[in-house]
Amino acid sequence: MAPTVTPTPPWAVGPSYGDVVVEALSRYPHRDAFVLGDRRASYAEIADLVGRTQTVLDELGVRVGSAVGVLSPNAPEVFVVQTATVLSGARYTGLHPLSSLEDHVLLCDDAEIEVLVAHPAYAERAAAVAERAATVRHVLSLGPSEAGPDLLARCATTAPRALRRPDLDEETTAWLQYTGGTTGTPKGAMIPHRGLVQLALSVTTSWGLPESPVYLAASPITHAAVLPVTATLARGGTVVLQQGFEPDAWLTAVETERVNFAFVVPTMIYAMLEKADPATRDLSSIETLCYGAAPMTPQRLVEAQEAFGPVMLQGYGQSESIGMATALRKDEHDPVGRPDLLTSCGRPVLGVRLELQADDGTPVPDGEVGEVCLRSRAVMNGYWKREQESAEALRGGWLRTTDLAVRDAEGFVHLVDRKKDMIITGGFNVYPREIEDVLTGHASVSQAAVVGVPDERWGEAVAAFVVAKAGADVDVAALTALVREWKGPHQAPKRVEVVPELPTTGVGKIDKKVLRAAYWAGETRNVH
Repeated sequence: MAPTVTPTPPWAVGPSYGDVVVEALSRYPHRDAFVLGDRRASYAEIADLVGRTQTVLDELGVRVGSAVGVLSPNAPEVFVVQTATVLSGARYTGLHPLSSLEDHVLLCDDAEIEVLVAHPAYAERAAAVAERAATVRHVLSLGPSEAGPDLLARCATTAPRALRRPDLDEETTAWLQYTGGTTGTPKGAMIPHRGLVQLALSVTTSWGLPESPVYLAASPITHAAVLPVTATLARGGTVVLQQGFEPDAWLTAVETERVNFAFVVPTMIYAMLEKADPATRDLSSIETLCYGAAPMTPQRLVEAQEAFGPVMLQGYGQSESIGMATALRKDEHDPVGRPDLLTSCGRPVLGVRLELQADDGTPVPDGEVGEVCLRSRAVMNGYWKREQESAEALRGGWLRTTDLAVRDAEGFVHLVDRKKDMIITGGFNVYPREIEDVLTGHASVSQAAVVGVPDERWGEAVAAFVVAKAGADVDVAALTALVREWKGPHQAPKRVEVVPELPTTGVGKIDKKVLRAAYWAGETRNVH
């Protein structure tokens, strides 16, 4: 007999995302909400601009079910348009500034974006997208440009209005967040309103957010850097924006604004370690330096701790769960007492249930490799217009991440790789990340990426691409011998290439598709 499902009584219904963001913008009117260079915008100014932007969107016919996209470097107006869109009941999608014109057109058509809001720096691109994308009906500019009407000028002549809290079902899609595309064509993850509420709660409780946060975002807030923004504002903090990452400028911002929280991708940390000198700066204000979007190797983590202090915190997740899965706390980054944890992504954040499962959906014992599967209010409702892929991703009532991991007896999760990156060579399963950790442990190596390439004898062969540290010479034979010593002969690379840099996606992840492409041209790889 099926269990009786009792509906949630009215008095137990939690806040909506509208409640969270309206409360945040209304509570601290005179504090600085955003800083961009010399410009400072108060909470009251941001709230007023959100309300006026809602009016403009209303006039353009934006309603529940509509879609609005933003193409812009970091600016307070990116948050404004995002918030006005969601409070209007429409879907918001951020377009990555570094993507190609073709990618922008495909994304706009796939997401069915009707209103595209663009920064003047992208006016030419926005006009080209509007000309080619079938769904874009209006282009608005964040300032004077040839792309379209100036949204800010229209807001200036629009009557102020109070922010409204939409009466929406919590399963209504708020963000259509496209995946990074490291394993294939980007897909739009449908993030509902309940997910945005859970995001703010999980960041506040599990990401080391200070009591009075001053958050520095240099990577795009159209993507992963947006994750701490609402939580920061809910605590009356300040979001310091930069329109691109440059190591010295980032360090200067920490000093001048007394930044105490930042989210970075590992490549940003590597650049600061190699192209700037954190030791010459006053970084004492930093309480938490959260890194994510890609793993860091133990050796690089040790270097980062020496440069920045015991402030490192890892956040692991994916677009399908709004970046929320696990966290490795600052006190768990202990290279002396617990060096084994430096290969871990931590334990589940508050609000997430995590299991490692076999292909048939059964849990695997601790110590064995399984797929990371999640249940959380932050999990998407599926991929936009991709029913079959949605069903597979949410098979069995879990978000199946395609990430493979091992859990130890204390509950710490150790990622070993993505299913699609695993190499089967001579019948052995090889996990590239394990080899990458060995390679970056060598004094001459700054970064490493390992992929499988076709081999007549072994099926796939292990190929490594390494970037040398500044001024270092790489001994390829020594690296191969090092992997053979630590991981065994079947994991030793059959080839090692020294490259000036590794290709990355727009969100800073190493793009292994690009590395594999030259080797698999004209051949089909058996994806595991």
